[in-house]
Amino acid sequence: MSEAAPAEERRVPRRLGVDTGGTFTDFVTVDENQRVVWIGKELSTPSEPSRAVLDGTEKLLGRVDLLEDYVVGTTLASNALLERKGASTILVTTRGFRDVLIIGRQKRHDIYDLQIDKPRPLILRRDIFEVSERVRADGSVATELAEDEVRAIAQQLDGKTAAVAVCLLHSYVNPAHERRIREIFNEIVPDVHVSISSEVAPQWREYERTSTTVVNAYLGPVVGLYLNRLSSVLGERGLDRDLLVMQSNGGIASASTVERYPVRLVESGPAAGAIMAAQVGSRAGLDDVLSLDIGGTTAKLCFLQGCVPSATDTFEVDRVAMKKSSGLIISIPAIDMIEIGAGGGSIARVSNIGLLNVGPDSSGADPGPVCYGLGGAEPTVTDADLVLGYIGAESFSGGNMHLDVDGARGAIASRIGEVTGLGDVEAAWSIHEVVNVNMIAAARAAAIERGADPRRFAVVAFGGAGPVHAARIARGLGVSRVLIPVAAGVLSAAGLLSADVRFDLVQTLHRPLEALDFDQVDRLYGDLERRAEEMMREAVGDERLAEAQIRRWVDLRYIGQGYEVRIELSAELSADSVGALREAFNARYAELYGSSEGEEAIEAVNWRVEARLPGTPVDLAPRVNGGEREPLKGHRSAYFPEHGGYVDCAVYDRYALRPGDEFPGPCVVEERESTTVVLPDQVLRVDEHFNLALEDVQ
Repeated sequence: MSEAAPAEERRVPRRLGVDTGGTFTDFVTVDENQRVVWIGKELSTPSEPSRAVLDGTEKLLGRVDLLEDYVVGTTLASNALLERKGASTILVTTRGFRDVLIIGRQKRHDIYDLQIDKPRPLILRRDIFEVSERVRADGSVATELAEDEVRAIAQQLDGKTAAVAVCLLHSYVNPAHERRIREIFNEIVPDVHVSISSEVAPQWREYERTSTTVVNAYLGPVVGLYLNRLSSVLGERGLDRDLLVMQSNGGIASASTVERYPVRLVESGPAAGAIMAAQVGSRAGLDDVLSLDIGGTTAKLCFLQGCVPSATDTFEVDRVAMKKSSGLIISIPAIDMIEIGAGGGSIARVSNIGLLNVGPDSSGADPGPVCYGLGGAEPTVTDADLVLGYIGAESFSGGNMHLDVDGARGAIASRIGEVTGLGDVEAAWSIHEVVNVNMIAAARAAAIERGADPRRFAVVAFGGAGPVHAARIARGLGVSRVLIPVAAGVLSAAGLLSADVRFDLVQTLHRPLEALDFDQVDRLYGDLERRAEEMMREAVGDERLAEAQIRRWVDLRYIGQGYEVRIELSAELSADSVGALREAFNARYAELYGSSEGEEAIEAVNWRVEARLPGTPVDLAPRVNGGEREPLKGHRSAYFPEHGGYVDCAVYDRYALRPGDEFPGPCVVEERESTTVVLPDQVLRVDEHFNLALEDVQ
């Protein structure tokens, strides 16, 4: 752990944020004024993710008297999906609908590829079971549930099945059959995790609802084990508050809530990073920000227009070649991000046809890059960055890890150089350049999908590897300004401590506007708000419930259309509200698409509630050492092809920099958790918030 406060500040109440990544687990603590006090990193423990969290926590708990809150974010869920390491799961569905999950949406992400690849399914067709039952679209029962068939399925489970997903036709209208199936499984196999779609994703569209419910079940035992282990040990250490967990929507919830709905954890850690990028950009007076989070295993990108993270209700995991409609569909509210397998631990290999590929597989923390000296044999991006002089062998991780330069150079030479005919330096540069190009391509694809021009954005870069690669990536995107915030290497962990407590709930009730029963709508909203209040109480207790902010939304569309437009409701609904709803919808539709259809019939589809308790921004700047010592640490040789190879490069101490300091590139700035590389023809300025601002020289 890294010390960041004088001794007299150490014995104050603190909140702790822990972000578990594929390579490192990051820790940030703040005092009662949300000022950063301690930060640290531990190598992650992929075989038992909670161990690294607990190791770092043990070190911290020996230094403080009280922890008021313990907030965690993790890539556990997304990694389990990407690596197919979730629980053994079966799906129970309505007879005749066995292949909904396999058929999907029939969208081809490449219409000319006759041998098109799809992500590997989480469950096989042989593990999908049908039961006789049928609920109509209006909620009435056409065929009663055949309970004997459900019992037969439960009794034939072989003991290896750890989770059951239940998704029946139209259960979002009438959940009775799904609830009864869960009761039967709980009676016969009480240790098996059961997820029902009417609670996980109570909205129409069969494929999306089925896919989301299967993901929830698949992750349930894995996430449950992780959270229970953490909660148990923290309880032994006297932490009497419930463990809090970051959700994909950028809000935190109690561990007990997330254990019931683990699918909400899929974009947990990355969401916290986007929140902090928004905070950094807003404080710096920026309008639009591209959040660039590069860790050891993955890179996460998010476009923040107006410094507000974009949101989505449906996203994909494990896309094929980064193409839309090629991944696993998940229908939950989430911060809209693109994630690719590109990070410091990404492995470089030469393909059978002689092409250099970097990622998506990673060396992770075990065995890690070759230069870690922990048994890794395959060259990685971190190995290349070390050989190129961008990171320091003696100063990495604040000097806590000594990196093996010769080992990294030898692995690159033998695995890449000898195969391609390149020298070790040229091979290292090729690895660095390929991973940058991969991230540039991903950012461009994401921008096109969202109708954004990346040149209008400033890049806020963080994560252990983000500041190393940010300048090259920004230049490739045509972006002229890059910000590296304080504590960039652990920024996502800081984001956990500034996030809102937030819950987004949805329920489908499909009706034409003129046919709405507003008493029914009022009851529906009342039910959603009661559920949100229960989740809020689990997270913060009763004392802050009165502060909760509740917003109501409805998804509307012209009858016959396939997708909806969301409208916020500013007042209670009644029969007199139809005209106002129509007017609001037409105005929003025209804003989005340039015109509206005037008097065309409109229907309501989904009804939504957003409940939140606003968080308090984290103050990063106080952990900087006021600049009392000399900023220049020394020089080292670093590779810049613009200068024809290696040049003698100034190395600056991040903690000695002060607002107003300015240095020409090329140079390197080191801090404990990351390293910033400034290119030739760039200038580095330190702004009033201690951000490092990299700008192209005009």
